Amino acid sequence: MVITNGFTYVAFLMFLGGGLLALQKYAKWKIFNLIPPLVWVYVLNMVFCTIGLYNSEGVAATYSALKNNLLYAMIFVMLLRCNFRKLSKLGGRMIAIFLGCSLTLAVGFFIGFPLFANVLGGTDKTWAAIAALYASWVGGSGNMAAMQAALPVDAGAYSCALALDTVCYSLWIALLLLAVRYAKKWNSAVKADTSKLDAVAEAANAELSKDNKKATYADWVFLIGLSLMVSALSQIVGAAISKGLASMGLTMFDAGTCTTLFVTILGLICALTPLGKLPAVEDVSSLYLYAVISLLASTASLADLLSAPMWVVYGLFVLVLHVVLMFLLSKLFHWDLCMVSTASLANIGGAGSAPIVATAYNPSFAGIGVLMGVLGTAIGNIFGLAMGGLLQMFI
Repeated sequence: MVITNGFTYVAFLMFLGGGLLALQKYAKWKIFNLIPPLVWVYVLNMVFCTIGLYNSEGVAATYSALKNNLLYAMIFVMLLRCNFRKLSKLGGRMIAIFLGCSLTLAVGFFIGFPLFANVLGGTDKTWAAIAALYASWVGGSGNMAAMQAALPVDAGAYSCALALDTVCYSLWIALLLLAVRYAKKWNSAVKADTSKLDAVAEAANAELSKDNKKATYADWVFLIGLSLMVSALSQIVGAAISKGLASMGLTMFDAGTCTTLFVTILGLICALTPLGKLPAVEDVSSLYLYAVISLLASTASLADLLSAPMWVVYGLFVLVLHVVLMFLLSKLFHWDLCMVSTASLANIGGAGSAPIVATAYNPSFAGIGVLMGVLGTAIGNIFGLAMGGLLQMFI
């Protein structure tokens, strides 16, 4: 069975998410105490994608039309509860944790390369593709494309690197969402300092409790309409900014990154206005989050695992080493799981993905993910070229 109609595709995604939330609320299944509905939404849609349920042109066209539009709308709405003054106090800590993630991933790629090089296709054919992949895992797809132009990337190795990226990213975002429920255990084990992070959440909660208004249908309709229009206009502005930067040689800042940054600035500004006090923000944020997660998971096919199995094993090796080293760094510097998870996905998924994990902890944390992702885009090419230089030592 394959869904061929775009409307049926959207209806099924929303029914699945709504059904799982209803089961949690009314049936009170204990399984949701272990694995929350948001993770089930991702895992089940990933399974349905793998078996081919969404494999049609109608679904692909609908996904392309909705994914970015809803993602930017989600980021804007979530930022309406963000206190920038509190968020700015996390600046040094954000940078340190992000760089910690970048460097631990680098260690994994570097140590794993001589161990896996022969089964991946040989050092001479694979080093450039892996350097390009690492640039993507620090920044984003724009950085990977820039590395493809800057380094002698073998076409076959590049396609395998893309398969690794797809499978590992899909698994990683599911695991990071699952880890939200175990944040207290991590924070307790590393004696995490969450004071500044808590201040951001408390500021948002205090603002909400001060007004304590019940959302009406007018609030919902206005906020959804506003966020969708902001998304549409921001993509026009983002594309123009990206084109201008590209003319100056800054090709790593693609339209997606520029749009995300513009939406973030606009959201932070609007948070200081009466828009930041709209009572529907939390509910609309959750609606967008479930919609975006459903869309992302519906394209996360594990079938790519079969096209380059040893590349995927290499990627999993990098991720395991990344987790171990980040835990040790967290023990040393008392880093909390929210910031570590957000930084990790900001590296591997980019500015568009990081807010998803950040807001799973608290909607007011959306700005953390965006800022980390933009930092990755800025330094991704430099880190990728450095990785390429290191890997050439094994040729």
